[in-house]
Amino acid sequence: MASDLLARAREYEETYGGQVTAAERPVYHVTPTVGWLNDPNGFSWYGGKYHLFYQYNPYSTQWDTMHWGHLVSEDLVKWERLPAAFAPDEPYDACGVFSGSAMTAPDGRHLIMYTGVGKREKEDKSTEIIQTQCIAYGDGTEYVKYEKNPVITPEMLPEGSSAVDFRDPKIWFEEEEGCYYTVMGSSTEKDGGTVVLFKSPDLVNWEYVSTLEKSRNDYGYMWECPDFFRIGGTDFLLVLPMKMQASGEEFHAGNNAAYMVGTYDKKSHTFARKGIFSLDYGIDFYATQSMVTPDGRRVMIVWMQTPEVNAGRPSGTRWFGQMTVVRELSERGGRLIQNPVRELEKYRKDPVFYKDRFVDGKVSLPDVSGRSVDLTVDVRPAGGDSYQKFTLRVAEKGGLYTSVTYDPAESILYFDRFRSGLRDYVISQTKAHVRYRDEEIRLRVLIDRFSVEVFVNDGEQTMTSTLYTPQEADGISFEAVGAALIDVEKYTIEV
Repeated sequence: MASDLLARAREYEETYGGQVTAAERPVYHVTPTVGWLNDPNGFSWYGGKYHLFYQYNPYSTQWDTMHWGHLVSEDLVKWERLPAAFAPDEPYDACGVFSGSAMTAPDGRHLIMYTGVGKREKEDKSTEIIQTQCIAYGDGTEYVKYEKNPVITPEMLPEGSSAVDFRDPKIWFEEEEGCYYTVMGSSTEKDGGTVVLFKSPDLVNWEYVSTLEKSRNDYGYMWECPDFFRIGGTDFLLVLPMKMQASGEEFHAGNNAAYMVGTYDKKSHTFARKGIFSLDYGIDFYATQSMVTPDGRRVMIVWMQTPEVNAGRPSGTRWFGQMTVVRELSERGGRLIQNPVRELEKYRKDPVFYKDRFVDGKVSLPDVSGRSVDLTVDVRPAGGDSYQKFTLRVAEKGGLYTSVTYDPAESILYFDRFRSGLRDYVISQTKAHVRYRDEEIRLRVLIDRFSVEVFVNDGEQTMTSTLYTPQEADGISFEAVGAALIDVEKYTIEV
């Protein structure tokens, strides 16, 4: 039976969520039923459907005491909204039901593991905020919190760990060992952000195993939303470093999304880092969560925002916060590769193709426009000399546009939404060194009503940004300084 707080949230959703029309939302990106959305949670396969939960404040388009929203899908593209799954209705999570993950329990129930944020009394009778790890069980619609929560407390952490920066459990089962593991983000005064590893034989009795990796105060004071998996012969550890200093051109100042490449030793439970890289080189990309599909693919979905960049929204909106499209992950040359989930292709309509189109100056192509588009552009020199610069503009009308520009001499890709119609002074420009230095480049660009996702060279790098340009700005143009040849493949996306 739903608690009073959960029943209130569901009643609010039913009253106001239905008032948000389809025209007010993206075509194929996840948004909240109503109110605020941030981190993806509990991304999993259960009961013949994909489940996606999310950090949720139904009552406002600003962050506040966290609930969990809930959606299901049969194909990772078209999502059905379900009633809110959790409310902060227990003493250990009264300050918020924070992020977590999900899996199928041995008894067939849907198991959720999440961070509860509560208060406790100190020796001097004052109170302090603490974060603990909790579990709940459900049938895919209704969930009941475990009567002996929390199952992991700050006292179980290594000495010197923070009691308030300890969150976001990602759980999995190791078949060879017959036990469960979870990684969580943590923080220590000595090392800054860390990822801690716990294990359990039964999902309720947990013990600390090791600290997988540390920031050593080089990559932020706290690591949120860790994820840990192997693809092929490479182990990947994903983290969200908070408030780090800029590091070369790979990481900007503030909150970042990063992945580490390395080798995990299952016997010693240690991770040997070989490299650390940005997960995305755009503006709006932060909390990540992955899962394995029934056919064995590792897929990931991401909050398309960052904690510090919440301005720039249109006035009067009744929702705020989006997810990226679900992305398939693979490995190439020791790097993590991201591409749109293949199921998106069945929603493509009205194909348009151009081959070897000569561009010298600015051109627009017939039937290449729109604000719900899957667009691929291959760019190469026309003749012996390279072009000096190539620019793709989208959401264009009059003086409004967002651009992606490639400089082949420097092998740098620039993203710029400065002229997208923003009325707030927020981050608008980013750049990335394209790893394969070449005059040729492939750009796959997903345009939705309120976002742009750029996939470079078949997913070698990505650049992600929200976009609140008026919808009538739907032009797409191509411009080269010097002669270039382009191939264009364009589809309208209808869901």
